[in-house]
Amino acid sequence: MKKILVSLGCLCFTTLSFSQHYTFETVTDLESTPVISQGITGTCWSFSTSSFLESEIMRITGKEIDISEMYNVRNTYPKKAWNYVMRQGKAQFSQGGLAHDVINSVERYGLVPQSVYSGLKEGQKKHNHIEMVSVLEAMLKVYVENPAKTLSGDWKAAIESVLDVYLGPKVDEFTYEGKKYSPQSFLDMTKIQPEDYVSVTSFLHEPFYTSFVLDIPDNFSNGSFYNLKLDEFIQVIDHALENGYTLGLDCDVSEPTFSQKHGVAVIPENEFEKKAILEDIKQEKSITPEYRQQEFENFHTTDDHLMHIIGKVKDQEGHIYYKVKNSWGTDKTRVGDSGGYIYMSVPYMKLKAISVMLHKDGLSKDIRKKLNL
Repeated sequence: MKKILVSLGCLCFTTLSFSQHYTFETVTDLESTPVISQGITGTCWSFSTSSFLESEIMRITGKEIDISEMYNVRNTYPKKAWNYVMRQGKAQFSQGGLAHDVINSVERYGLVPQSVYSGLKEGQKKHNHIEMVSVLEAMLKVYVENPAKTLSGDWKAAIESVLDVYLGPKVDEFTYEGKKYSPQSFLDMTKIQPEDYVSVTSFLHEPFYTSFVLDIPDNFSNGSFYNLKLDEFIQVIDHALENGYTLGLDCDVSEPTFSQKHGVAVIPENEFEKKAILEDIKQEKSITPEYRQQEFENFHTTDDHLMHIIGKVKDQEGHIYYKVKNSWGTDKTRVGDSGGYIYMSVPYMKLKAISVMLHKDGLSKDIRKKLNL
């Protein structure tokens, strides 16, 4: 694990070169755990937010703890199933979720380490939820159709049983580093307080400085987001990183200029430079709040993927990029490239970031005052 903490105003001159044309210099690099893979699953929301909480545990306690992503997933699926059935199939049931779903799980069910709950069967090395989700979907459709005209009270237990088979039963007590814990006492040991975490976004269809339920498909749990002006949204990210706080990120990654292979995410000014900009610095588009809103309402910006913002770099021309930890492993990058990290430009963040999650203490006093936090 890379352990580099950059104090305020201090610039680390480590040079990172991952292509023929881009050369990056570290500005801020906060502590995080190694890049891992979510496998063949749609559980980026748990991998990214678990990574975020691991950095929070390091920031708060100095402890490096690998927490279980699948424990959060195991606790969230029954909530998804309930939502789907109670809305009589008029809601989305999918593998997707958002950062606050992990926080909700942590608040109710605590935390456990990866060593205690991996979600993998013996001999299994990679997560694959295709069969599990297909079985769950088929069951839920039957419950919604209700062929017996009266739902059995056992349907929820049946869902739990399927999750037990594929992911493993819930954990009540375990031993970690020679000490016995429950999930709740383990959470207490990490010093994570779920109520301390907030999500912020920036859209024009809701009043600024208020919270609202963001209408995106994966927000099945109706989580609320604080709405800021676009420049303030970017300022929140910058202020947090400069003061030692990482952030969870919900983002659109469907653009051809988001490239794990090249390790960059950029928005070219000229459409014909979409390929060239992946390897060479080009002029990027100026992003206005109006253009951001237009792309969101046209479904050109969607909540595709969640990741973890852990730092900032700059290229040889002085342009700033955010260092974003991904959960697609490191095997999709070329040798000598970013190793599972994406360097995301400010224009890309302005246009394609749906929201960020952070500890409320990572907000500036001015923003906290505007949000009444």
